[in-house]
Amino acid sequence: MSSALYSKAVELAGQGKSFAVATVVRVEGSSSAKLGSKAIIDSRGKILAGWVGGGCAESAVRNEALKCLELERPELITLDLTDELLGVGMPCGGKMDVYIEPVLPPPELLIVGHGRIAEVLATIGRLMNFSVTVNDPGADRESFPNANLLVNEDFDLTETPIGPRTFVVIATLHKRDHLWLQKALEGNAAYVALIASRHRARLVLDYLLATGMPAEKVEKVWAPAGLDLGAATPEEIALSIISQIVALRRGSSKPLPLKDSGMATEGTAADKVIHQCETDGL
Repeated sequence: MSSALYSKAVELAGQGKSFAVATVVRVEGSSSAKLGSKAIIDSRGKILAGWVGGGCAESAVRNEALKCLELERPELITLDLTDELLGVGMPCGGKMDVYIEPVLPPPELLIVGHGRIAEVLATIGRLMNFSVTVNDPGADRESFPNANLLVNEDFDLTETPIGPRTFVVIATLHKRDHLWLQKALEGNAAYVALIASRHRARLVLDYLLATGMPAEKVEKVWAPAGLDLGAATPEEIALSIISQIVALRRGSSKPLPLKDSGMATEGTAADKVIHQCETDGL
């Protein structure tokens, strides 16, 4: 890859932008692109630098790059440049394989609240390569040494934007949890979890429904949060939540969430721990 392409890739990565790198890894017959040709494609499908072929191949590579960025996984595609009907649109001659690799900023883990569960979530989240933000007036660097960002003043909830690559865990233990849920759902967060006892969670979700939040959105809230690990301590509860986030992000459908398991009942060890945290304000 030329220095110009390296510079563009470094620039985009430094700005936290998503892009894809397409590389020609095999050429058969006639092709305008050569083995090793590369291009950088941005999140809108525009080629910012490099070259992987002319009109015959460019459109196909751009479209596949967008798919790779959406699915967050690389793809090896074969472009048939000889077939006008079944190939990429023009009989240019030859075939080539193009490896497309998405380059994405780390996903965001937004933890709203403080306390032991939140502290462990931040630690494990950073180990899982999330960009960790903690939003709470009581959050400090001593308690959250692994957080990328601490937000202590956010009265109108504008300091922490939420989008499709944000994983939101609300651990406010009563304090404005309904407002954060509304914001996370309206921002189409990738994951929304409420750490609360089943009694508290029921009250909050019923309130959202009563205020007009569509039922299909409210159903996206994981409450109780986490997988059924039989968690009985704040540390284990945090582990079960991070495990669920990783499972959902990687497309796994096998782990059984507490929301759907027989463990999702009042009186379990995890529910007692959370209820005690609510009572103690931890």
